[in-house]
Amino acid sequence: MDYKELEVWQRAHEVTLKIYKITKDFPKNEQYGLISQIRRAASAIPMNIAEGKGCIYKKEYIRYLGIARGSASELEYQIILSKDLGYISEEQYNYLMDENKRVLKMLNKLIQALRK
Repeated sequence: MDYKELEVWQRAHEVTLKIYKITKDFPKNEQYGLISQIRRAASAIPMNIAEGKGCIYKKEYIRYLGIARGSASELEYQIILSKDLGYISEEQYNYLMDENKRVLKMLNKLIQALRK
C-alpha cells in the first residue's frame, strides 16, 4: 500500500493544507516565528508518515510514526497559541484541534497495530 492511500496520511495532509491557508492571514511579523513553526510542525506529520512507510523494517516505520505523533503534539500547542494570540477564530481553532486529535488517534492505532 502506498502512503497516500493511508487515511491518517490523507487527514494529516488536509490539516497541513488548512494550516498553510490559515497562516496566510497571520501578522507579517510572525513570518519567521509562529508561521514558520506551525507550518513546519504540520507538514512534518505527513512527511514522517511517508518516510516511515518507505522504510524496509517495521521498527523504523514505527519510529517515524512516533516522530509524526510528536509533531502532532507540537502542532496542538501552536494551535492553542494561535487562538490565544487572536490569530485564528474559535471556529478555526475547533476544526484544527478536532482534526489534529483524529490524526493523533489514528497514529496511535496504527502504531499499536504494527507492534502486534
